[in-house]
Amino acid sequence: MPENLDNRKRKILQAIVEEYIETSEPVSSGSLVQNEELNCSSATIRNEMAELEQIGFLEKPHTSAGRVPSQKGYRYYVDELLREDNLSRKEIEMIREMMETKVNRLEDLTKIATTTLSEITHYTTIAIEPNVSNHTIIDIKFILLGTRVLMAVILTDSGIIRESIIKFDEDLTQEQIDDLTYIFNNKLVGKPLEKIDGPIEEYIVAEMKTGIKIIEKIIEEINKLLEDSKTYIKGANKVIDMPEFKKQDMAKDFLNVIDAKDIIADVINTGMAKDINVYIGSESEREELKNFSIVTFNHLLDGKDIGTIGIIGPTRMDYSKVISVMKYISKKLNDDYKKGKF
Repeated sequence: MPENLDNRKRKILQAIVEEYIETSEPVSSGSLVQNEELNCSSATIRNEMAELEQIGFLEKPHTSAGRVPSQKGYRYYVDELLREDNLSRKEIEMIREMMETKVNRLEDLTKIATTTLSEITHYTTIAIEPNVSNHTIIDIKFILLGTRVLMAVILTDSGIIRESIIKFDEDLTQEQIDDLTYIFNNKLVGKPLEKIDGPIEEYIVAEMKTGIKIIEKIIEEINKLLEDSKTYIKGANKVIDMPEFKKQDMAKDFLNVIDAKDIIADVINTGMAKDINVYIGSESEREELKNFSIVTFNHLLDGKDIGTIGIIGPTRMDYSKVISVMKYISKKLNDDYKKGKF
């Protein structure tokens, strides 16, 4: 349960967070007096700011008379105060134009959404393509590319496609490939992958004339293909110009985190319970991320996961803008899906 702040404290905290996000400068009572929505004297604002600092919502940098939000202050702002419709008409038009790109595969929607989020928010985005283990297989194809090279293509009911090139130590024939295609489809089409709880070999080997080594190799590659989720980054250079990254240690930590994609991927994958999750500073429980915030966006179309996106930036992130963009993209994806655009 969030702490119960009275209305004046709520407004002052909101004003401080939003001014600090915009200016990156500690906020003084003198600057807040100019805020007509507060309608308070400088003395009143100073007293309220002191109380907010005392209960942990604000911090006072050593080199400034002003205050900045603490992690607790940002959390209260995200949970209680931010607007979720913080988009200009121009930004809405930009999103619509960028999302109009024709897609043939649902995975491409994640890439488009990732690019759009980065362009509108000016933060770095990291996307993880969906794990398709809960999707239903509707087709499996094997295509012989050479005497010892095979391409496996798997299509799921949500339009997700997985492809893999498999190399062998012995020659394959087209007859073997035809047998593989028939038997794999006969045994696996129509089944959600997560419900195939035994080794796939049990479903296939008994009927397969092809050598056991070839079968094992294909099964090994297919399992890797279906379990692995691709990760990609957009806008890695966008945050470097922010004031926080003038500090060499901060910039170095950020670049190390981006280089080690698995750090953010772990955080992104823990946020599947809700569509949007916000991790501020140490809330991620990763030492490497203590100075950063991550907002994750997990989107479902007709119950199918099309991927998860994480936005990373300093704790002085424009949470209102980020979440507004995410919610608008989510709405547009659902509207376009219902219209049969993909």
